[in-house]
Amino acid sequence: MTTSTPQREPHDHRRDATAVQLGWLRRELADWQSAGIVDATQAAAISDRYRTVSETRRFSLGRLLLALGALFVGVGLIWLVAANLDQLPPLLRFAVVAAFWLAFLVGGELAAPRLTPGVLGALRLLAALTFGATIFQAAQSMQVPAYEPLLLGLWSAGTLLHAYLTRAVTPLLVGIATGLVWWIWQPLAGAGSGAGAVLAIGTASVLAVSLAVVHDRGLERFAAVWRTVGCALAMVTLFAAAIPYTTTDGFEWNVWLVLGLVAALAAATAALALARGTARLEPLGALGVLAFSVLMVLWDTGTDTSSVDAADWAHAAVGVAAYVVVAVGLAALGTLRDTPALTAIAMTALVVFTTFQSFAVFAAIIQGAWLFVVLGLVFLGTGFLFDRARRGISANLEGADS
Repeated sequence: MTTSTPQREPHDHRRDATAVQLGWLRRELADWQSAGIVDATQAAAISDRYRTVSETRRFSLGRLLLALGALFVGVGLIWLVAANLDQLPPLLRFAVVAAFWLAFLVGGELAAPRLTPGVLGALRLLAALTFGATIFQAAQSMQVPAYEPLLLGLWSAGTLLHAYLTRAVTPLLVGIATGLVWWIWQPLAGAGSGAGAVLAIGTASVLAVSLAVVHDRGLERFAAVWRTVGCALAMVTLFAAAIPYTTTDGFEWNVWLVLGLVAALAAATAALALARGTARLEPLGALGVLAFSVLMVLWDTGTDTSSVDAADWAHAAVGVAAYVVVAVGLAALGTLRDTPALTAIAMTALVVFTTFQSFAVFAAIIQGAWLFVVLGLVFLGTGFLFDRARRGISANLEGADS
C-alpha cells in the first residue's frame, strides 16, 4: 500500500521551537528509533514539522518594517477619525472607516494561505487598529466622549475575538494592551487612589497568569503571551505597593474593582483545577503577590521621606526582600518554561526596584560619594544572591531532566 505525500503549501506551517526543545525532540526520536517505535523516515518527518527560533529570526528586519508600517497606518487612520473627517457626515465617516477595517480583516484572512507570516501579521495588525478607529468613529457619531474608558474595553473585546477565531498573536497583543488600559482605567476613572491602582494591576496579573495556565492546554503561543504579561504586571504591582506614597487615602470600592477581583479569583480557580504539577504554583504565586501587595499598602509608614525612622527601614527591607523572592521565582519560572523573557523581566525589575528603594531610604541619611558606595554594595549583594539562586535552580532543573 502506497501513500501519496501531500504537497507543501506556500505558507510555512512549521511550528517554532527553541534549540533546547529541538535537542530534546531529537534525543527522543533517536530513542524511539532504537526501540522500533518509528523508522528513519517517520523520525525525519516529525523533525521537519519544527524549526528553530533562529530560523524564524532571519526575516526579523522585514517583519519589523511591516509591523511598523502597519502600526503607522493604523494610528494614522485613528488620527484621521479624530481630526480630518469633520467635513463628512457622521454616517459616511463611519462607513469609510468600517470599510477599511473590513478590507483588512476579510482580505487578510481570505488571503492567509498565500501570504508570508510577516505580511499576514501586518494585515492583522491593521485590522486590529482600524477596528479601534471604527469603535471611536461610532462613538463620535453617537456623541460619546472619546475619553470614555468603555471604548477601550470594546476595542479590546473585538480584537481578542479576532485573535481567538484566527489563533493569531498579533491581534492578541493589541487586545491585551487595550484591555489592560481599560482594566486599570475603568475602576479608577471615578475616584483614583494608590490602593485602587495596586488592586487593579494585581487582579490583572492574577487573571493573565491564570489564563496562561489554562491556555497551556492547546494554545501554547497564547499562553506564553499571557504569562509574560502577567509576570510583568506582578512585578509592577509589588513595585507600586512598596512605594511610600502608595496609601489607602481616597480609596473607595466600586463595582469595577469588585468585578475585577471576582474575575481574577474565578480565573485562578479554573487554572488550579486544570493545572498539573508545578503549574499550580503560578496562579498561587500571583495570588500571593496580590495579597502581599495589599498588606504593604495597608502598612502605612507615612509619606515623608525626608525623615526615615525604624518603620520606614522595616517597610523598605520587607519590600526589597519580597521583591528578591518574587524575582528569583520569576527567574525559576523562566528557566522551567524555557522563556528567557521572564528572566529578563525579573532582572530588570529587580535593578529598577533596588535603585528606587535605595535612593528613597539611603539618600535621606547618606550624602555625597558614600551614597554611591552604599548603593554599589547593595547592588553587589542583591546581584550575588540573585545569581546564586538562579544558578541553583538551573542546576536542579537540569538534574531533574537528566
